[in-house]
Amino acid sequence: MTFFARQDRALTALQSRGRYRTLIARAGHDFASNDYLGLAGSEVLNIAAREALERGVPVGAGGSRLLRGNADEHVLLEQEAAAFFGTQASLFMGGGFQANTAIFSTLPGAEDLVLYDALIHASTHDGMRLGRAETRAFAHNDVNGAEEAIRNWRSEGKTGQIWIAVESLYSMDGDLAPVADLMALVDAHDAVLVVDEAHATGVFGDNGRGLSHPYAARENLLTLHTCGKGLGVSGALICGAKTLIDTLINKARGFIFATAPSPLNAALVRAAMNELRDNPDRQVAAQDLMDHAHKEAWEHLGLAGFQSQIMPIVIGADKPTMALAQSLQDRGYDIRGIRPPTVPRGTSRLRVSITLNTPAPVISEMFRDLAQAKKALTQ
Repeated sequence: MTFFARQDRALTALQSRGRYRTLIARAGHDFASNDYLGLAGSEVLNIAAREALERGVPVGAGGSRLLRGNADEHVLLEQEAAAFFGTQASLFMGGGFQANTAIFSTLPGAEDLVLYDALIHASTHDGMRLGRAETRAFAHNDVNGAEEAIRNWRSEGKTGQIWIAVESLYSMDGDLAPVADLMALVDAHDAVLVVDEAHATGVFGDNGRGLSHPYAARENLLTLHTCGKGLGVSGALICGAKTLIDTLINKARGFIFATAPSPLNAALVRAAMNELRDNPDRQVAAQDLMDHAHKEAWEHLGLAGFQSQIMPIVIGADKPTMALAQSLQDRGYDIRGIRPPTVPRGTSRLRVSITLNTPAPVISEMFRDLAQAKKALTQ
């Protein structure tokens, strides 16, 4: 008897469709990570780790924050993060997925509406499934569509709080949200804007504070800054009104029942924030490298319209996408293929990520090789 025949059949089906996933070791030039500022392996964080250990910062928390797991480093980080990002308070959690799940399963009530961008992250969807609020989508970056959805909901006699969920920089399309227009929308309708700054933190905004930073002091703005991308560590900071942060501390199951993040990790996030504040050259270098990559994509592939360090090269079908990714990996470039359900069906792509780990000459060489490999694939 085969206990897991159903699972075996499902895996075989994934293989036949070119959607089977395996864990691949790091190899070649970095065009796949979210380490946009090159901090993850930097001397900045290596020194910070040694200094933290020398002053007795523990590696493990030993319990949840509401028990004995609440270390001084957690408190210092949250105080400094609130000051850095310009909000009343902040809350440190183990990761962005956990934080998004906590936000949307806890803050919107049963009488509320969560109105979300159609391309919002999977963690937001999971949070909404766990929550009690009604949920509706609007077309990607369509502020007018969002406003129409608000008017339609209100016309049905609904009187609850409206929460609008967006990313400031979308992780698979690399495009930017119209944050100013969205802020005007929530102001006009007494709504709350929840902005996931995961891929913008460190790269966009004043000293890498994100695209929503000009509105950080607003009570009707809640932001999420993940710490494992531009900041080079791990974890996530939820930043906003003290009432919302206190509600999460008291009611978010993903916070209450989880072992606290490592105090050492909190110390490293503090060091990364200090690097953003004290060394603006790192952000400038990332922006310059991004501009260089955009020019190379136009010159070698005829592709334009990129807005960020995330550059999607849409191929379409799953198997050709993965074949192209393998071809580039064989040439020494760590580029990964992205398939459904991560992206919509028929839009499988290479997700090219530009980081300070890879210098400009290598970026130029990669785009030349990508153009050749792409051409060979279609012949």
